[in-house]
Amino acid sequence: MTSSQVSGQKRTGGAAIRRSAENQTLSAAGRAGFSARGVVYVLIGALAIQMALGSGGKSADRQGALAKIAEQPFGKIMLWVLVVGFGCMALWRSSRAVLTRGPDRKTPSRLLDGGRALFYGFICWATATYAAGGGQGSSGNAQSKDWTASVLKLPYGQILVAAGGCLLIGIGTVLALRAAMRKFLRQLDTAAMSPRTKQIVTGLGVSGGVARGMVFAAAGIFVLTAAIQFDADEAKGVDGTLRSFTDTPMGPWLLVAVAIGLILFGVFSFASARWRRL
Repeated sequence: MTSSQVSGQKRTGGAAIRRSAENQTLSAAGRAGFSARGVVYVLIGALAIQMALGSGGKSADRQGALAKIAEQPFGKIMLWVLVVGFGCMALWRSSRAVLTRGPDRKTPSRLLDGGRALFYGFICWATATYAAGGGQGSSGNAQSKDWTASVLKLPYGQILVAAGGCLLIGIGTVLALRAAMRKFLRQLDTAAMSPRTKQIVTGLGVSGGVARGMVFAAAGIFVLTAAIQFDADEAKGVDGTLRSFTDTPMGPWLLVAVAIGLILFGVFSFASARWRRL
């Protein structure tokens, strides 16, 4: 074997090692991100249950979850851990949008991951601002009303708001249907699970995913209503959307059911951190 061949093999081996290290780093980032998502959904669900039972003092949304964490011992440290987790999720989604190759990585999939990366980047920034003492700012409901009011003032603003509401309804419907059809199992390493574990994880994914989809779709309905009535006050954030479930014939029990579903989705996120193929 010539010296040039030996040198080429070394370069090839070195590149393979670097790629392996990069993949492991990105996989770890993704798992940290799913864990952070799980914490927030579990807390939102718990706050929603308290709300349904009439003992909730905090908004059942991301802001309320952050406030709940801040009250705990070592709460500030826990908040910064979440900041890292959301930042890791944004990094992992970005890598999927830009770097990941394969037949299933078509333009729509890349755009979807890119949008998710931007979303988690914003969540990371907002959580860091709160952890640094910047406060939460206005509530999620107030933010939804403010954003809706701002868009309604634009040319064709009513159409834009209606389109946003329809988009949320569509996203929520797709999330619920995909969960009900167990599409998420394709992304999990089910071969590494015992039959009992797979059954439990499947139940978590179905019930949690359907509940999350319901919340997205309901929020979209309120945005669409705001557009139709040209009234920004009709728009609601996550907290307002969850509270609206108590106005149905089922009363607070529908909210309890959805809240339990959100908690189960949080637990499913922890399962994704363990078994998802990254």
